Amino acid sequence: MGATVGKVLALAVRTQRKGPMRELEQVRATADFGLDGDQPVKDFRGITLLSQPQWEGVQAELNADMPWHTRRANLLTDVPRLGEWIGRTIRIGSVVVEITGETRPCGLMDELQPGLQTALKPECRAGVHGHIRESGSIRVGDEIQLLTE
Repeated sequence: MGATVGKVLALAVRTQRKGPMRELEQVRATADFGLDGDQPVKDFRGITLLSQPQWEGVQAELNADMPWHTRRANLLTDVPRLGEWIGRTIRIGSVVVEITGETRPCGLMDELQPGLQTALKPECRAGVHGHIRESGSIRVGDEIQLLTE
């Protein structure tokens, strides 16, 4: 077991490309694939995580009140910063995830909120993505554990 570093505050999946997000209380994550009900993605990016404290900073910077899933991430966490997890392995509920990189904000962000793409660029504020190594379920409220340093 690793050290608990945070928890899951909310979950969502993308219902269609550029389409609305659907919030869930729990979701099944499949190794080498992604989340049930989410749009297909490359396996190294099977799940995306966003930091609530950083999202709140982005909203303040833009003077905008936006739902967290405007960022189109799958998990909202209470972790202050996620960038330091790149290259590490975490457990979310019963799911093991290798964090493989920064989720880079695309032009769609500015379609949803002017200035959002630029506001998300510093300090990995757009979040991180990961490869699901071990299948399982993730629920709102699950602990997040850091398995590798």
